[in-house]
Amino acid sequence: MPRHFLIAALVLLVGNAAPAAAAGSPAVEVPVAGGTATRGGAGGRILRVTNLAADGPGSFKAALDAKGPRIVVFEVGGVIDLGRTTLTINEPYLTVAGQTAPSPGITIIRGGIDLKTHDVILKHIRVRTGRDGQPPLSGWEADSLSTVAAHDVIIDHCSFTWGIDENMSASGPRFNGANLAEWRRNTSHNIIFSYNLAAEGLANASHPKGEHSKGSLIHDNATGIVFWRNIWAHNVERSPLLKGGVQAVMVNNLIYDPGTRAVHYNLMNLEWVGHRYETGRLTAIGNVLRGGPSTDAGLPFLMLGGDGDLAWFGKDNIAVDKHGQPLPMFGRYGETRARLVALVRPDPLPAWAEVLASRDVETDVLANAGARPWDRDMHDTRVLFFIAEGRGEIIDDEAVVGGYPAPAPTSAPFVEADWDLATMAPKSGRYPGQTADMPIETLSARDRAMREGPRP
Repeated sequence: MPRHFLIAALVLLVGNAAPAAAAGSPAVEVPVAGGTATRGGAGGRILRVTNLAADGPGSFKAALDAKGPRIVVFEVGGVIDLGRTTLTINEPYLTVAGQTAPSPGITIIRGGIDLKTHDVILKHIRVRTGRDGQPPLSGWEADSLSTVAAHDVIIDHCSFTWGIDENMSASGPRFNGANLAEWRRNTSHNIIFSYNLAAEGLANASHPKGEHSKGSLIHDNATGIVFWRNIWAHNVERSPLLKGGVQAVMVNNLIYDPGTRAVHYNLMNLEWVGHRYETGRLTAIGNVLRGGPSTDAGLPFLMLGGDGDLAWFGKDNIAVDKHGQPLPMFGRYGETRARLVALVRPDPLPAWAEVLASRDVETDVLANAGARPWDRDMHDTRVLFFIAEGRGEIIDDEAVVGGYPAPAPTSAPFVEADWDLATMAPKSGRYPGQTADMPIETLSARDRAMREGPRP
């Protein structure tokens, strides 16, 4: 199978003039960000998950560890208990089709996923990491989902809750290589997050640093990061945090009930000693910040910390408190020389990234974000309804909202003839567990473009 490292077709061009860099820094280069066109494991063999064990033949882990192009389908539904371990994906050319599982779908508990490879599509999986009764500061600190030096990855329609570190991140080494191009090539790049729910990062739990309710961390020098129609809810901060030199695009996301910070950028001198600063870039269009019961008064949409500059383009973003009163668009933490530099034009958006008016965003993402919107579990239903009602709060322990789910396991054969194997959409138009016609997102031109890139 050929590797697909092409950038998706662009509908907007980068402006010719780059903003001025901070003193002592090189000029901001024209970014090559904009997403990925990976096909994952399309065209590879079908691997069936036949049990809910954490390891062994027929398990999800065995399918992840297999080599070569592959599409992982599920003949079981229920909970996979990782027992405070982390699944690591090291083998590329993979599609995980959680939509194929019989109701109630696949939920991973007491663990998380580290994705350390390339050309991966992960869809319709729930990860509920959780504290699992561990004492405060005791060291259990798993992410629900993190890409680690990965590239050409699509994370779509998944639910990530109760992370002890982050809920949903793109990470990797910041300075692996001899120059900027190598740093960017050797950390996470070309990662798409679309229609995911990242909620209830646990605050005062078992993380050794103490309070650690975090939504998404995008690590230094990560590029090609796209957030499209996701929900962050009830995280103290990092919705998301962009670190030094990051290049990202945020379109039509909902941030609800952040604590002390919503979107923020921070190039920390302490982490960049001996390296020339790189200016980060953020294009944010049609996003909504809505304060909730846990949100600081006067919280800005975007905050700037640290020492590095951020080149910024913003359009049609809304920020309001829990009473619907306007919140500021910008703020600072740390009195440093870091600057917010206005871009005349937005950075590239992928061709498939349809842009809604911000007033339409909440309705769309509450209906469609998260795993299996046609077949939601109790926790996603609770979180989404509380967002709609202006309820909920930041929590320290999953036990206070009902704890780990324990549905009865189910089974059903995967019948290849019932599925379009190129797109992993059901030919019938209905997914397992879907009992009525619903206005949910199914296969579209956007999905095909994300997987295959522009057609000739």
